[in-house]
Amino acid sequence: MSNLEDIVSLCKRRGFIFPGSEIYGGMAGTWDFGPLGVILKKKLMDSWWSFFVESRDDMYGIDAAILMNPRTWVASGHTSTFADPLVECKECKSRFRADKIADGISESVTSEEFLNLHVKCPVCGKENWGPIRKFNMMFSTHIGAVLPDDDAELMEKNVAYLRPETAQGIFVNYKNVLDTFYPSLPFGLAQQGKAFRNEISPRDFILRDRECSQMEIEYFVKPDTWEENFEVLRNLQHDFLENMIGLRADFIHEYEVPAEDRAHYSKRTIDFMFDYPNGLEELMGLAYRTDFDLSNIARESGKSMEYRDKVTGETFVPHVIEPSIGVERLFLAVLSNAYTEDEVNGEKRVVLKLPENLAPYRFCVSPLLKNKPELVEKAKEVYQILREKYKNVTWDDSGNIGKRYRKQDEIGTPKCVVIDFDTLEDNSVTIRDRDTTKQIRVPVSEL
Repeated sequence: MSNLEDIVSLCKRRGFIFPGSEIYGGMAGTWDFGPLGVILKKKLMDSWWSFFVESRDDMYGIDAAILMNPRTWVASGHTSTFADPLVECKECKSRFRADKIADGISESVTSEEFLNLHVKCPVCGKENWGPIRKFNMMFSTHIGAVLPDDDAELMEKNVAYLRPETAQGIFVNYKNVLDTFYPSLPFGLAQQGKAFRNEISPRDFILRDRECSQMEIEYFVKPDTWEENFEVLRNLQHDFLENMIGLRADFIHEYEVPAEDRAHYSKRTIDFMFDYPNGLEELMGLAYRTDFDLSNIARESGKSMEYRDKVTGETFVPHVIEPSIGVERLFLAVLSNAYTEDEVNGEKRVVLKLPENLAPYRFCVSPLLKNKPELVEKAKEVYQILREKYKNVTWDDSGNIGKRYRKQDEIGTPKCVVIDFDTLEDNSVTIRDRDTTKQIRVPVSEL
């Protein structure tokens, strides 16, 4: 199993992920995706969209605004309940999530319970804690021309939040979709997009950051069918992670979240946990939200959220099952699943054994020698042939051929195509396999 430091190093060295605003000293909990990271991230998002939305007749996509009417977060409960337990060290003034620096406690831990554990500050090593306080994780901003010297009432009137989840953008558009498409139950609304959480202590690379991309579905069902639909979606998530994305099944574990640790809207939640390099962490979630969100929207807005059955005429508020996943968490799971160290001819190498459908580049095309015009010309011809068919093809003529192989191994390119002097005679090329390092000759026409 790889360690997190190796993966972070690879991401920086090969252009997958950079620290956010690094040139100015960075900003905790923010990360920038480089050229290869953008490609892999897009492929992951496209794979999810293809699997859960495009291949099904019961799914509809939306893309809601990041900034929403503040009443959204009152109705959803985020204004009052979206909070983490913050504890401050009285000695060095460092602040932490209480449940993340002590083992065996939940987010609902009390000050007394925390103090009884005799936890030492990770920064100064002292044991002098203040009381646990609830810290709301929503980022707030102001809409319109609001100035710092405006009165408090005006400031409060114009407050808005960066959305902490994409789900509410789906719920507030449920009625719009119902009125325009009138789909039959069960049906789902899917969305991909940015979410923002003011984490107390961002950590573990891209596992816990302040800005992330989410992929969520709200699946609307008849209340008495939620259990069977829950199981269908549960199996689909395994299918997606293990067969579509290629994660090891033995690295995926289901955790039935107890009532005291579930989100305020959930009656049942299963967290799909993954064996990351730093330990077991949540990768994907499946939550039964009942009619919590739609009923709260109805109360707050005064608009009916009822669905009328097309056959029976029965009216009711649908219940909701939510499969959700963070793109960055999936990204790191894929990288740690693929990261491998082995030896080739006694030399250590790092290789990303990514599935071909996820690898940033499917082929790398190289002339054996870059100072031989006839080889370069022929290599460019082969490069264009592959580019027209596969798009994600790269060119590399830097260094010797061995160094090129090592570079392509590190970024996960499955096949390297080399044009040599024999190519000029018989129009065949050498194809070198990333995982086995074996090489074969193939006519250009069969590429």
